[in-house]
Amino acid sequence: MATLTALATALPPHVITQRQVIDGARRVFAARSDAFERLAPAFDNAGVETRHSCVPLEWYLEPHGWPDRNALFLRHAVDLLAKAATRCLERAGLAPADVDALVVACSTGIATPSLDAHLMERLPFRRDVMRLPIFGLGCAGGVLGLARAAAMARAMPGARVLFLVVELCGLTFRQGDLRKSNMIATALFGDGAAAALIEDGAAVDTRAELATILAWGEHTWPDSLDIMGWTIEDDGLGVLFSRHIPTLVQTRMRAQADRFLATHGLSLADLDGVICHPGGAKVIAALAQAFDLPDGALDAESEVLRHHGNMSAVTVLFVLDRRLREGASGRHLVTALGPGFTAGFLLIDL
Repeated sequence: MATLTALATALPPHVITQRQVIDGARRVFAARSDAFERLAPAFDNAGVETRHSCVPLEWYLEPHGWPDRNALFLRHAVDLLAKAATRCLERAGLAPADVDALVVACSTGIATPSLDAHLMERLPFRRDVMRLPIFGLGCAGGVLGLARAAAMARAMPGARVLFLVVELCGLTFRQGDLRKSNMIATALFGDGAAAALIEDGAAVDTRAELATILAWGEHTWPDSLDIMGWTIEDDGLGVLFSRHIPTLVQTRMRAQADRFLATHGLSLADLDGVICHPGGAKVIAALAQAFDLPDGALDAESEVLRHHGNMSAVTVLFVLDRRLREGASGRHLVTALGPGFTAGFLLIDL
């Protein structure tokens, strides 16, 4: 059994309002594309009021190439990971040397050596710490990364596994991309990081438990590689969003969630709630419909989206943190969707 014993989040310093984003996007796009004014209502309907960014608003108004973007990514990603890791370990009353394994998920930049190796130069982790960098899970990385960390903790009695996730989605903004998907991403994306300490449950004092991770699973739909992800462009990562995502959530998510729960002898009726990655306002509405949820059931998701935007894999951990601070208890299904097209599931007991 794997146990979540500490959780922390971290945000970069720059706060950008949605009104500033709209005005900036209009300056960048309107003179070159008639599509912007047709899509402008998407900014108001995104469900985002503010988001945090590792760079100031002015950065987005200038052109940037791969070297500039990735240099900023590496510097700010390691800064945020160090901040989240330090907070998480302090809450657990532990030092970096007490960690046996690092699992780091990120899909918004490239680092070789990987981010965990860079982090070891910042914080005094042991030199024999196990490292598992994960790239490419996108928005599902928060759920599936937790699953990988839980699997490692379960396989190593007494081990402490620190799961870290950072996404600097804003750095993927590209001025020259006039496609609808880039404009929708501009309306949604924010930056952030989170850290979760996962331990072998048999070795944990019950007073330290935040949640027990009971089970995990995933489903990748066939012929769905074009639903979500990145394309590699001359000046950076090009966002790939299908307009069908809310419909896919509404029509296909429930069956796979039911299948996952059934393998553990459960149904949605047996749960005390669900915790979801809030991809956007339309996705939240589709999730509520797919899971037949009452009004207010996804308020935490809406609040995280409102204040922080879509931080890709990081976002679901912000929602989990908020639910824990609100005093949620009982069995919950944690879900997220990412490239593949893949649904990730966790069954947890708060």
